[in-house]
Amino acid sequence: MNKNMQDQLNALKLEMEQAVSKAKTDNELGEIEVKYVGRKGQLTAVLKGLAALDAKKRAKIGALANLIKQDISHAIASKKAELQDASLGTLADAEHADVTEPGIRPPEGHLHLVTVAIREISAIFEKIGFTRTRYPEVDWDYYAFESLNMPPDHPARDEWETFFMDAPVSKKGKMVLTPHTSNAQVRELERGEMPVRMINIAKCYRRQSDATHVPMFHQFEGLYVDKGVAITHLRGALEYFAKAFFGPERKTRLRPHHFRFTEPSFEIDVSCGVCNGTGFGADKQKCRVCKRGWLEIGGAGMVHPNVLKAGGVDPKKYSGFAFGWGVERTYMMKEGMQIDDIRILYKQDVRFLKQF
Repeated sequence: MNKNMQDQLNALKLEMEQAVSKAKTDNELGEIEVKYVGRKGQLTAVLKGLAALDAKKRAKIGALANLIKQDISHAIASKKAELQDASLGTLADAEHADVTEPGIRPPEGHLHLVTVAIREISAIFEKIGFTRTRYPEVDWDYYAFESLNMPPDHPARDEWETFFMDAPVSKKGKMVLTPHTSNAQVRELERGEMPVRMINIAKCYRRQSDATHVPMFHQFEGLYVDKGVAITHLRGALEYFAKAFFGPERKTRLRPHHFRFTEPSFEIDVSCGVCNGTGFGADKQKCRVCKRGWLEIGGAGMVHPNVLKAGGVDPKKYSGFAFGWGVERTYMMKEGMQIDDIRILYKQDVRFLKQF
């Protein structure tokens, strides 16, 4: 019985080794493992005869069976590793990629047109000593109106079409979405550091929407306060900006106007880049862009003495000028822009934005 069982085990080992060597997939190896060394496998069936042997023979046959089971387990594991290596080698050949070959460049965004304009305007004025500042875009009525020489209920407030906040009223009045960047003037003067040469670029809000207006837009505010500042300094700064921003052939002019926070006050015009300031196109007809040779870009003037006083500055000792204009409208006036509706800047139309 002992000899017969030993021969059965050796024959079973040989059969199992041949089956493992012929296996081509992990599934086949799994089936072999269950068939031969599983709980109901052939090795288990052979070992059921151990009970009929004496203790000495049973120990010898049991040791042989364990050795055969270990050898088969190692053979199966080795075969699995071999099949896995072969599979990876095939995959590498099938999915070979030349890492030196140029790939497909993913889509890239770029700066918005308004951001480009803000950076360009800031850089121009930084060259003549203006420092960029930031002041609140939600502010008190005092800074937006009253400190700028517009008392409560003054009719000059009407043109700003202001958004008022649903918030508690303080000693400085109601809280508003700033209708202009001029709220920065008195805030900057209150710091008490002279001279003042600042630019404030921020969002403004007005209840307006048409081809040249949007409810939210960006405005550029400039303020220069020092001893002996005159209109000639204002004119020089504006002329410098126009030539740097629009081109060396462009010119500016000042037209008398009225703003409560400047005296005297002016509207700033720049010569049209389409008709070169003549007012007539190539067909001898009126220029379709400007109609008269000039384009309005914003307002300016000498800082009103009441504004200087509100900021704690002695108007008998100091004087200054201020100017402000819409960033979007100014950029639309650049030669070659051909933007006839300011609202398209904020419609998120990728076809339009990709052009710039």
